[in-house]
Amino acid sequence: MENTDVEAKPEEENRGFEIEQAEEYSEYLLHSKAEIAAVLRSLIQRRALVSAYLDRGHEFLLTSLLEVDTGNDELVLDWGRDEGVNRQALQARQLIVSALVDKVKVQFTLNQLVETLSAGRPAFRAALPDKVLRLQRREYFRLSTPIAKPVKFVATIKRVDGSTLVAEASLLDISGGGVGLMATPSLAALLPSGMALNECKMTLPDEGLLVANLCVRNKFDVTTRGGARYVRVGCEFVALPGARTSMVQRYITRIERERKARLSGMA
Repeated sequence: MENTDVEAKPEEENRGFEIEQAEEYSEYLLHSKAEIAAVLRSLIQRRALVSAYLDRGHEFLLTSLLEVDTGNDELVLDWGRDEGVNRQALQARQLIVSALVDKVKVQFTLNQLVETLSAGRPAFRAALPDKVLRLQRREYFRLSTPIAKPVKFVATIKRVDGSTLVAEASLLDISGGGVGLMATPSLAALLPSGMALNECKMTLPDEGLLVANLCVRNKFDVTTRGGARYVRVGCEFVALPGARTSMVQRYITRIERERKARLSGMA
């Protein structure tokens, strides 16, 4: 889907955090103080929106990084708009902070926030994290699927009572690692995190039928400016064969090339 103007709950709200999976993501972890400071300062330079999750619960603070002080091993975060959440953040034992800069995910953990001032305004102060995750997977570039040529998704879902349902949805996006489904709230309710979806069928325009096994990884609500609501259900490919992976990559490359050509023509 191209140029969709939406307000979305952060994706991590309903999923595990990579920063907590040290063994799986060890190659993306930074431990050097200089490297950590450089990554954190990039968040300031890019004015990146930061989500701080409180005690791994459903509450999160939308903020931004204001200062990085390596001399005192401290950082400063902006005060949030919701005073109630600000107070909860000060009481939280741990916060997991997540941001996205140039399609690179940055995550780190803070153990305690303290109220302070920055440029005369309320802010949060915390100790610098001892490690930062910088996750960049170029092969997992996420392509928003074109509205003009939507990709349809069909799968058979088994309900709790043992009955089955043939579910249909459109893809919001696709990458080498998986797909994002545009699901109705009722369909999303049948797709809990960790659920396996076998023999899912997706017709990629000009490429053919892609059949793949998927695992539901995350869900978040989306509301368009027109007031319409849906749920983005993020699914990961499971053991996708090489030939089918190549099909996905060809589709992504072609659509992105066509998109860039249209933009060049409009310039």
